[in-house]
Amino acid sequence: MLVPRVVETGSVISRLLRLTAFVCCLLVVLSFAMFARDQMAGASAHQRTELVAGAPSTPASATGSTHHAQPRRFIDTAAKVLRTPFDAIVQSRNQWVKEGLPAVFALLVYGLGLGYLARYATVRR
Repeated sequence: MLVPRVVETGSVISRLLRLTAFVCCLLVVLSFAMFARDQMAGASAHQRTELVAGAPSTPASATGSTHHAQPRRFIDTAAKVLRTPFDAIVQSRNQWVKEGLPAVFALLVYGLGLGYLARYATVRR
C-alpha cells in the first residue's frame, strides 16, 4: 500500500537556508580571493617595473577598469550585490579595507545569520 511521506517543512526550509548561506558565502569568498590575486599580480608587476627602470615610478591605478571573462564578471557582480548593504559602513581610501571589511560583514550576516535561521527552522516544529 502506498503511504505518502510526511514532508517536514522545517527541514526543507532549513536545507534551503543552508544552501543559500553556502552559495552567498562562496560568492563573497571567491570574489575577494580573485581581488587579492589581482592586487598581488599588480604589485608584482609594479615592483618589476621599478627595478628595471631604477627609479621609482607612479603606481598604476589598482581601481582601473579591467575586463574579465564571464564567470569572473558574474561572481564579482553577485558578490557586489551581497556586499552593497555593508559598503556604507566602511569609509576608507585603502582598497583592501574597502573590499575586505564589507566581505567580512557579509560573511557574518549570510554565514552566521542564515545558519542561525536554518537551525531555528529545524528546531521549530
